[in-house]
Amino acid sequence: MAYKISDACVACGACKEVCPVEAISEGDIYSINADTCIDCGACQSECPSDAISPA
Repeated sequence: MAYKISDACVACGACKEVCPVEAISEGDIYSINADTCIDCGACQSECPSDAISPA
């Protein structure tokens, strides 16, 4: 199960920096490519706005 980023995202980039498989894309709200995500949870623990959760 991949992780997802909600509208609470503040586009700070913390999640993108820690993703080991580069599954996170920049934007007004960042997004996670479900096909690339390996469910490691690194992004969720780095998110300062608690915008990332398991899909």
